[in-house]
Amino acid sequence: MVRQFEIAGEPRSAEPFGKGLIHRSYLIRLDTGARFLLQRINTRVFSRPVELMENIDRVTGHLSRMAAETGGQALQLVSATGGGSWSVDDEGTYWRLYHYIDKTRTVEQIESAEQCFTVARAFGDFQRLLTSLPPPRLHDTIPGFHDTPSRIAALDRAIAADAAGRVRPAGAEIDFVEARLPLARVLLDRGMPERVTHNDTKINNVLLDARTGNPVCVIDLDTVMPGLAVYDFGDMVRTATCPAAEDEQDLSKVHARFDHFEALARGYLAGAGGFLTGEEKLSLTAAGKLITFEQGVRFLTDYLSGDTYYPVSRPTHNLDRTRTQFRLLESIEAQERLMVQVVRSLT
Repeated sequence: MVRQFEIAGEPRSAEPFGKGLIHRSYLIRLDTGARFLLQRINTRVFSRPVELMENIDRVTGHLSRMAAETGGQALQLVSATGGGSWSVDDEGTYWRLYHYIDKTRTVEQIESAEQCFTVARAFGDFQRLLTSLPPPRLHDTIPGFHDTPSRIAALDRAIAADAAGRVRPAGAEIDFVEARLPLARVLLDRGMPERVTHNDTKINNVLLDARTGNPVCVIDLDTVMPGLAVYDFGDMVRTATCPAAEDEQDLSKVHARFDHFEALARGYLAGAGGFLTGEEKLSLTAAGKLITFEQGVRFLTDYLSGDTYYPVSRPTHNLDRTRTQFRLLESIEAQERLMVQVVRSLT
């Protein structure tokens, strides 16, 4: 497959790379010493791979041109020999090849509030740079991804079907959702503009300089599509403020660290603040609540449906994930007034 792309040299080795669960990735070394990242695209998750690659091609091209002007770096696709930025093998599998960015690293967990600032600024910068992406509108790679009312409707269907006989043990969690139904529309009714958003703003999707720890570029662009800018901030709150794992069973360990929230807000506004409207800035805390709630609803729906989407290692795995999200949401709610105050002080 590597030979189906325009490379200067001969491939000499390929080894599995990274911890991603969606695509199969390989680090490729050529006889010239050059390195590339080859990926087999998971078309079960991304059922429209051509639209996916058209998005990534446009975004990486735009960011690469802007990086060239400033001396920065950005992800770059390698063109396929037959044209375009992807290749299809004899079995109909889609592949892509990226230039490997040397002297960088990723981390799996936030290590400090300072790191929260760094990562949030990187994602804020990413959004800001893409405000100048020329038309047309990007494709929706996962339609309805942050359509929380539709997620609630899917949960209602799972409750009614009770396919796995799990409604009774999840009674408390179902009641938790019912008590917070108005939260599903907390952002949709604020009249915020559509932006280009990343939609997977975990720290491991920022390449860091291996020596300084400074951000080099944002990676994993599969879910880059139109959305509300604050969705990205909300997902940072969900993934960066909690010290516990997403499937932690000891809920006493689950809480939102206020200093991490404050650092996220400072970093994000430092990167994106120039283009955000006043309503977008004042919606940051609500976004943290919404995305945490929405992810809990998704885990709960999968648990009730018999674990058909998320990989599990125990019967209650998705229920444990649900409880973690809902406990985190309670912690955000308890600190909401202070979080709103700190955002107002920054804006």
